[in-house]
Amino acid sequence: MQAPSRQCRRANLPGPNAREAASMYGTAVAIFLVILVAALQGSAPPESPFPYHIPLDPEGVLELSWNVSYVRKDVHFQLLVHGLQAGVLFGMSDRGELQGADLVVLWTDGGSAYFADAWSDQKGQIHLDAQQDYQLLQAQGTPDGLSLLFKRSFATCDPQDYLIEDGTVHLVYGILEEPFRSLEAINTSGLQTGLQRVQLLKAEVRTPAMPPDTHTMEIRAPDVLIPGQETTYWCYITELPPGFSRHHIIMYEAVITEGNEALVHHMEVFQCAAEFETFPLFSGPCDSKMKPERLNYCRHVLAAWALGAKAFYYPEEAGVAFGGPGSSRYLRLEVHYHNPLKIQGRRDSSGIRLHYTATLRRFNAGIMELGLVYTPVMAIPPHETAFMLTGYCTDKCTQLALPPSGIRIFASQLHTHLTGRKVVTVLARDGQEREIVNRDNHYSPHFQEIRMLKKMVSVYPGDVLVTSCTYNTEDRKLATVGGFGILEEMCVNYIHYYPQTELELCKSAVDAGFLQKYFHLVNRFDSEGVCTCPQASVPQQFASVPWNSFNRDVLKALYDFAPISMHCNKSSAIRFQGEWDLQPLPKILSTLEEPTPQCSASQAQSPSGPTRVSIGRGRG
Repeated sequence: MQAPSRQCRRANLPGPNAREAASMYGTAVAIFLVILVAALQGSAPPESPFPYHIPLDPEGVLELSWNVSYVRKDVHFQLLVHGLQAGVLFGMSDRGELQGADLVVLWTDGGSAYFADAWSDQKGQIHLDAQQDYQLLQAQGTPDGLSLLFKRSFATCDPQDYLIEDGTVHLVYGILEEPFRSLEAINTSGLQTGLQRVQLLKAEVRTPAMPPDTHTMEIRAPDVLIPGQETTYWCYITELPPGFSRHHIIMYEAVITEGNEALVHHMEVFQCAAEFETFPLFSGPCDSKMKPERLNYCRHVLAAWALGAKAFYYPEEAGVAFGGPGSSRYLRLEVHYHNPLKIQGRRDSSGIRLHYTATLRRFNAGIMELGLVYTPVMAIPPHETAFMLTGYCTDKCTQLALPPSGIRIFASQLHTHLTGRKVVTVLARDGQEREIVNRDNHYSPHFQEIRMLKKMVSVYPGDVLVTSCTYNTEDRKLATVGGFGILEEMCVNYIHYYPQTELELCKSAVDAGFLQKYFHLVNRFDSEGVCTCPQASVPQQFASVPWNSFNRDVLKALYDFAPISMHCNKSSAIRFQGEWDLQPLPKILSTLEEPTPQCSASQAQSPSGPTRVSIGRGRG
């Protein structure tokens, strides 16, 4: 499965003359690449706008910029390769695997350079795609490497191609350090490779004008020494100036310390609970034993940024209120550092810049939690590849809590813990699914950002919001229960909307009494026995379930049909008045079908072989 190592290849060389020839060959390749870059220098067309940009690898060798055309349904990519060696591969896959990936490859055989649409099999072997859907537009030299400009349609109807859709896209890359006689001679297992997550299909939102009295405030890490470990969540508490009055946040953006662009993965600013007059001014890892317990009450999201995201603008008629009476002066910044190379000695002062105004807008924007209550009664059996749990915001709750004119959802942040793979929220009205609020078919718990919706979604009293999460627990030996712990699970959609209402949490869970009936049923049909004694906790009961197909199917059926307990809660955590236990599941009589990808028939006539990169013209 793995390509022979370089040491093995060297050991097989027959004699000194062959080694000398190989050395000369390598020198020729290096000279060829230098000539290629020099020859291509200065041959670029007028600069094209690429509004989105991310570093692909931790060292910044590969940089990706892109633009999206929803009219043509394609993406233009610009890949910058610094310190070009013998080539590069780039592509997409379901979860960031190099096996079974959709790829584009630039390589040299020592005399010529080639560009091709390719794919990798389950052993990492690369193959030429019979349908060449990546189109090379330009190869241009840069002072320290090469720039590739190419494009691809969202959908190609090629079974070897990745369908580019809304939500998270797992980008993969590899660096070729030596020439290959052919594309088929390349195996990804022998390359320096990695992955990066991004949302390629960004919402095309008009940038609102900023009012003249706009001020800025930067919430930044205080010169943090980034730990030399792969993952760090850093927490920093700061406070608003004394006497800071009520303002509206109308826009925010990331401020990244130069040189750390590939290490700062995502950031969030939370407002602390107003019920506490003071909070300790802590700065340190979020999982530190020294972190004060009170910091757990800083959970209200004000701003969130993830790699590849641009500035976030609120609709012109709304803003997020902060400061003033009834609002905490304390804010918590959380920075996720992703440092897979375990780089030492790097300091960071990244953070988020808030743009705010004292001229309050017509509406306060609010955040509402949809999905499942954080409770162990909702659980995923072990060894599942795609187990779904669903939470409801019922018509009874929206009828009671929403204004007659409804609310407008303009952004959404999906959230699960480690086993989450897909998340979707659907709006239903009169028993029919009407539209998707947000969907991510390739969701990753390691990439969570507030995403602007491509179209605002209006929710009226009596509507139902259904949030479903799909989980993979193939590597778990016990059931994964719902809860706050990282090894427990969540299913949440934080929707951003206006006008703000008293409703802050609209979530559900299976009725606890019906879950106990499930444990008793399992006891009757299984000889191993399940502890249903009163002192046993729900996690303990789930841990004792023997997970055969019967017990799995019955649990799934329970979640699909049993009554639910609704949490229709105000910001005070008090439920709206009414009966919320033993509620029937909302009746959804018709569901939306996933759209069928539309692809052009002309693509089937595309070139069937690699494109030779022309040195003289600098174009493919």
